[in-house]
Order: sequence, then C-alpha cells, then structure tokens
Amino acid sequence: MDQLALRIALVGPMPPPAAGIPNQTAQLAELLRTAGQHVEVVRMNAPYRPAWIGKLRGLRAAFRLAPYAASLWRAAARADVMHVMANSGWSWHLFAAPAVWIGAALGVPVVVNYRGGAAAQFLARRARLVLPTMARAAVIAVPSGFLHAVFARYGIACTVVPNVVDTARFRPRPAAAHAAPHIVVARNLEPIYDNATALHAFAALRQVCPDARLTLAGSGPEEFVLRRLATELGVAPAVTFSGRLEHAAMAGLYGTADILLNASRIDNLPNALLEAMAAGVPVVSSAAGGIPYLVTHGVNGLLAAPGDANAMAAAMLRVLGEPGLAAALRAGGLRSVERFTWDAVRPQLLGLYGMLAGRRHSVVS
Repeated sequence: MDQLALRIALVGPMPPPAAGIPNQTAQLAELLRTAGQHVEVVRMNAPYRPAWIGKLRGLRAAFRLAPYAASLWRAAARADVMHVMANSGWSWHLFAAPAVWIGAALGVPVVVNYRGGAAAQFLARRARLVLPTMARAAVIAVPSGFLHAVFARYGIACTVVPNVVDTARFRPRPAAAHAAPHIVVARNLEPIYDNATALHAFAALRQVCPDARLTLAGSGPEEFVLRRLATELGVAPAVTFSGRLEHAAMAGLYGTADILLNASRIDNLPNALLEAMAAGVPVVSSAAGGIPYLVTHGVNGLLAAPGDANAMAAAMLRVLGEPGLAAALRAGGLRSVERFTWDAVRPQLLGLYGMLAGRRHSVVS
C-alpha cells in the first residue's frame, strides 16, 4: 500500500468497446486497487436495460442518464475523491459535466482527467458552456503537454498526469527478420484516424516491397469504405481487417509487427503508439495534434505531415531498409515509455488524491 487508502469514485467508460479511454479506465481501476485504494467505478457507458432501448435514437440517452446520475450521486456520497475520465463533444456534456456538478454539490473534490484530442476544436466552439463547469473541478489533469498548451490558451491551469502503459503485457521480443514485412495499424475505423491515408501509404510501400502485408486492428463505421478502397488500390489480398482486439491479442500482434503505422488527423497521446514503443515496434506516424509531444522524429519514431501517404511510405521504407535506424527507433521508444509506467505515474497520482482528500477533510473538520 502506497499510503492511507482512499475511497475513489472513478467515473468513465469501460470496455466493451476495447478502445482508448475505456481501456485506460479499466486499467486505472485495477492499478489503484492493487495500490491499496478503494475504487468504485461509475460507468458512463453502462448497458441499456432493457437492451431494446439501445435501438431508440433520441430516447436512449434519457434512459441511460437517469440511472447514471443516481449512480454518480451514490458514489460521490461515499468518496473522498472523484476522478472523471473526460472527452470532448456530447460525452462531456452528458457524462463528465454532471459528474463535476454532483461532486461539487456534495463537496467532493473532482479530478477532471481530460483526454480528448479534439479539445482545441471543442473549446473553440463551446468554451462558454465548458469553462464554468471546469472551474468547479478541483484539478484539471491532462495526459500530455499538448493538452496543457491547449487549455493554457483559455487560462485553465492543468496538471500533466501521463497515461499508463502496461509494460508487463506490452514488452519487447527478440528482433527477428520477417520474410514479409508486417505493418500494423491499431486505430478504430473512424474518419479522424484517416485509415484511408494509411492504406494509400501501404499501397505505395507495396510498389517496392510487394510481399508486405497490413493488419488493421480496429472496428468502426468506415470498414466497408476501407475494404472497398483496399480493393481499388489492388492491395486487398495483403490486408487483414482483424477487428478490435483485446490487450492480450494486441500484444501478440505487436510481436509479429515490423512497423506501427498511424495516420490520424486529430490526436492527443495515442495509447497505440505507447504500446508499440513498449513492445519494441518502430513507429511511423502523422504529426497530428499532440503526437510530436510524444514522438521526436528520428529519435523514437518517424513523422510525416497528416494526409501525406507518400511521406509515410518513404518513412516505412527507411525503417525496413535501414536496420541501424530501426534499432535506434526501438531503443528510443523503450526509453520514452519509462515515464509512462505505473511505477512512474503512481506517486504523482496518489499524491494528488491525498492532497485533495486532506484539504477536504481539513475544511470539513
């Protein structure tokens, strides 16, 4: 146990789906419990009951919000601290904001852990609605210097608390030359992740490496469009749509990968890049959003402009054709993830909780 056990209400989405923020919520709950803390999870994306309500667009949110608000109130009443995993858009308005106001109403300090890569666009449109709620939070915690800079433009003070990568699961394996270069994309099939550019980059790579293969490990609304594009580009036989994979399966996939390719156009601090680095897989990525705060070109990955498929293909060719560069990028990635381990993040997070809980109890007494 790191310190006196606290009662923490952790508010966020949980898997399924096995996506970035749900995975981080589930992982954080497990890690905090291992550190001796009492964690009560309030799930933002609880299943609809009865299940058929999920088919009623326009009404289903109301059916979810009432039990969610009741769960928030009960958890906050029992908590020393609330930790809210927040995102942009409707997720903020429907789920994060109510948690902040309920915590404030009950005098419970709230840590808003804001993680949305679209924060700049969201605040540009909705700052008047968002900022008064943020002012009710005890701390705004963000996982990257990128979001710290975004919020600073609005006069919002932030604390940087990095994401945690599971280095017990995502760990390097002995480097081995694969007969056919294997490229992995580990993002959901949604427009902001620009998997179309990733497919174009892969098609360009295949002009030089005709035996290269690609795995798209994600799911989403663009799957049909991307399958059609793969066929149009003539690479469909070499592309596997694996669907969204759980952590154990992703770790196994990285063990067969030569490159992690990321073409996103909006991003903050992608867990996929951290996991690939921890697994010793060289990263080729767009320089979108907060990615340059994590990836330094030529040190722990290679960067290209968003949407530039040819530059991404050229970067992948460099990694595949220059063993010294690939080894240097692997080593740089492993050094980078050291600050994202639980051993590095735990003292900071538990210290923050302890400070807020102590401040609250001193006021109450």
